[in-house]
Amino acid sequence: MKILKNWEVNMSSSFGKNIVVTIFGESHGHYIGVVIDGLPIGTQIDMEKLNEFMSRRAPGKNRFGTKRKERDLPKFVAGVQDGKIVANTICAIIENSDQRSSDYEQFKDTPRPSHADYVAYVKYGTEMDMRGSGSFSGRLTAPLCIAGGIAKQILEKKGIEVQSHISSIGGIRDVEIDYAKPDMKALKECEKKEIPVISEEVSEKIKQCIEKIRKEENSIGAEIECFATGVPIGLGEPNYDSFDAVLAKLVFSVPAVRGFSFGAGFDAVSMTGREHNDEYELNDGVKTTTNNAGGVVGGITNGMPIVFKTAIKPTASIGLSQRSFSISENVEKDLEIKGRHDPCIGIRILPVIESVCALTILDFMEN
Repeated sequence: MKILKNWEVNMSSSFGKNIVVTIFGESHGHYIGVVIDGLPIGTQIDMEKLNEFMSRRAPGKNRFGTKRKERDLPKFVAGVQDGKIVANTICAIIENSDQRSSDYEQFKDTPRPSHADYVAYVKYGTEMDMRGSGSFSGRLTAPLCIAGGIAKQILEKKGIEVQSHISSIGGIRDVEIDYAKPDMKALKECEKKEIPVISEEVSEKIKQCIEKIRKEENSIGAEIECFATGVPIGLGEPNYDSFDAVLAKLVFSVPAVRGFSFGAGFDAVSMTGREHNDEYELNDGVKTTTNNAGGVVGGITNGMPIVFKTAIKPTASIGLSQRSFSISENVEKDLEIKGRHDPCIGIRILPVIESVCALTILDFMEN
């Protein structure tokens, strides 16, 4: 078995051209955090609003998620005074306070199916801290949400709003939203709900579904639909710096993402050109009557709402027995995973998806 060395083990923890975000830490380390370069000096951060945004992602907030409890309150250690950005570089940390590293000892030798345990061992050897999945953990999306929460506040002052909802879980679908004229007020209300969907009837069905999944010690995936309104025309470049390509890269960097599509997405394969094309109308400026393109044409934003869907896989850690193998003994063996895990990651991932959307928009606007 080849263990990769030297230059082959360099890891990328940064993204962005004008607003550069660097995430650091490990799931069970003392701290996780973020360094952000390029945010406008003098920007006032609404800390209460930022903490509310962070709480939507935080674990242990209701019975439909993991029982791990972390408040995830960011502490700014550089570049921010009294809530105001006072330097080109700012840094914030979050203390990890509720780890159970002993739950992960067995995975050093017996890798978990659909986790990074085995590929991390092959690529990095035994030196990487893989407790709680280490640098691969969804825990690292918490500092990402610090950057995304600030980006959302900056965009709101520019008249740009980013919101999302769960469009489906286990085949249970929320109400459809008009892509050309999304109801952002209804989407905003989802922030306050245990299950972030618009329909109360759908919410109750999803709760029953998740309770059933939890009792079976299993997990289930979700589809997230995200919208951004007020985005100006002209963000992005053709080909490799297109708006949709850059956003897709960041979305796929979020752990658990398995699919991504703009506008009509994969439904476009069964549509005719007549059905899919977004015809123009002159209505308080140039608009399109539909928005199957999801707000991006030729890699450039066209002034219509940004609309995209993200497929989230079922939580890989489940209580049911699964087939694995022993690295040291090179024999197959059964694995039962203990610990505290989400029956559905999708419930807590919405602010993460909103964060990468907001950061992509802001990065292009600061060009």
